[in-house]
Amino acid sequence: MLKLAIEGQGHFVVEARDQREALQAMHHDRPALVLTDLRLPEGDGFGVLRAAKELDPELPVIVMTAYGSIQDAVAAMKEGALDFLAKPVDPDHLLLMVDRALKQRRLMTEYILLKEELASRRGAPTIIGESPSLKQSILALQRASGSDATVLLEGESGTGKELFARALHALSQRSDGPFVAINCAAIPDNLLETELFGHEKGAFTGAVARKPGKFELAHKGTLFLDEIGDLPLALQAKILRALEERRFERVGGTQSLHVDVRIVAATNKGLRSGVAAKQFREDLYFRLSVFPITIPPLRDRQEDISILARHFAERYSRDLKKAVVLAPSAIEDLQRYRWPGNVRELQNCIERAVILSEGDSIHARHLNLSMHSPTPADTASPWATFDLSGSLADVARRAQTEVEKKKIELTLKEAGGNKGRAADILGVAYKVLLVKLKEYALE
Repeated sequence: MLKLAIEGQGHFVVEARDQREALQAMHHDRPALVLTDLRLPEGDGFGVLRAAKELDPELPVIVMTAYGSIQDAVAAMKEGALDFLAKPVDPDHLLLMVDRALKQRRLMTEYILLKEELASRRGAPTIIGESPSLKQSILALQRASGSDATVLLEGESGTGKELFARALHALSQRSDGPFVAINCAAIPDNLLETELFGHEKGAFTGAVARKPGKFELAHKGTLFLDEIGDLPLALQAKILRALEERRFERVGGTQSLHVDVRIVAATNKGLRSGVAAKQFREDLYFRLSVFPITIPPLRDRQEDISILARHFAERYSRDLKKAVVLAPSAIEDLQRYRWPGNVRELQNCIERAVILSEGDSIHARHLNLSMHSPTPADTASPWATFDLSGSLADVARRAQTEVEKKKIELTLKEAGGNKGRAADILGVAYKVLLVKLKEYALE
């Protein structure tokens, strides 16, 4: 009956008797809408719903249930169902619901396409990659762009968090407004508050004029707070108030200023562990993570390494007026390497290789990745000369010191002495690295 009613409106209908057949049909026919009973001979409608959302998060699903099981329908809607029908089904009501669901799906598809076209015309950053994990992150980014919700970008250093933030801004309704970025780890604690909120004339020695802060500069646009995990505790309360009320005072001022900004934060640290260690406010964490997006590390995106490498080779060849391509030996070395510095490290590696290349090809020797391969000395047992005397705590302390010292030495060598790049590869704040260098006499 349902099939005849829907086909009468010009739609093509595929039938399935149970959850197993439904999964096969969804993968084979890629429907625009799923209509499922919650009770099935094998499996249930919840399984069909979850499979549909895994196949396509935007695929609309309407569930049917007996009148006495409305709570099941409510549970299904919490899991992502678009709507529900109580049996016996009224065909007219069903057709209205089907028409509305299909129209909503068409509008969503058109909206995403228009957003992407508009962003490309405005020069939105292009996120390159084909891996499923990256595509999931991009899909989450597209969903977030349609709202003003605070977004928390989580990922290791060098994965492209600022690129994602800029793409989010370009896709949002605030794309005509400013995009203002600040790295919370790169500014000393005593200057960070004035950078964020500005200051009044005479607020402190050297404040010879009023200065607007990043919150003011980002009015009607997007404020990107990079490395938010390095915010000092004393400043976190003021940040929380600014996020919740969109109000703040400049340093040395008494007037409350209101701003209209969209907040995007990023961190390469586990903020949950920071909350557990009392280094990050729990209320601020929950306020920031309204819409979290995790950006996968490059080592988990093997299929993207060669794509990105060729893209960077083409870009730097064009910049340096060369015509070089990656040789098979170079691609093999790139695929074997673990990329602790992620996309940023790969980009730097290819730029250096394009500069070093003599002919029209980049070979493995130009990448200089062999320096990261273990040598026989590296693979020898580390316990032969290690001091294991004393308590367990004493041994653990000595081991941590030696490991940190060795890792910092190797990373500084890899970064060519550039402390900022070394901090990025190590995944620590620049200030933390300076303290470690002094502590281990590596200056």
